[in-house]
Amino acid sequence: MDLRIAHLYPDLMSIYGDRGNVIALEQRARWRGIAVETRAYTAGDAFDADWPDLWFFGGGQDQGQDVVGADLQGPNGGAVRRSIAGGAAALTICGGYQLFGHEYVPESAPAIPGLGVIDVTTRAGKTRFVGNLVADAEGGTLVGFENHSGYTYLGAKAKPLARVRIGHGNNGEDGTEGAIQGHLIGCYVHGSLLPKNSWLADLLTTWALERRHGHLALTPLDDAVETRARDAAIEVAKARP
Repeated sequence: MDLRIAHLYPDLMSIYGDRGNVIALEQRARWRGIAVETRAYTAGDAFDADWPDLWFFGGGQDQGQDVVGADLQGPNGGAVRRSIAGGAAALTICGGYQLFGHEYVPESAPAIPGLGVIDVTTRAGKTRFVGNLVADAEGGTLVGFENHSGYTYLGAKAKPLARVRIGHGNNGEDGTEGAIQGHLIGCYVHGSLLPKNSWLADLLTTWALERRHGHLALTPLDDAVETRARDAAIEVAKARP
């Protein structure tokens, strides 16, 4: 059994330790005896719609989003849409989350169109949300660090990934953090997300493997270290305003 990961725009959209999510997916697969390959896909490449089981799309600055947004409006965006329609999973963080939505509207610049595969819309806000985040999701507690001034609002087809306990989440207004739609997940958690939220890494891995290998159950791993890291992050979040 093998896992194929496509890392979108790592040269333009990979800040705040987001590459750690790919490392976590790779290592957890290898610990289970699952072969794994990661390929970088960036502007100017020709994306292969059939190869990836899972797309990872990290965060970036507005300047990077301009380049990426333009690239995704061409054949590469079409390839990502076809791949998702064919069963590929995706994890998107911050700017990647925004560009998997309908559009990102900067404060004083034209809107940057997104792929529209997650039913969310984002506009720039005047307050930047920075700090530790703790949220309650269906699969477990979500912990990490948020740093964004994008205000994201969910449409009818997307549901919240989690409900905020500490922090601001999608927009600081409705108590939601992230979005889940089919096998696509978007959120604002940096730091990185998956090493401290192993339950989410395993959910994404299961979805991704099922694209080519059918229904399966992952072999459990000893997540004692990951659990201690998550618990420590929760205590830090509680201690800081």
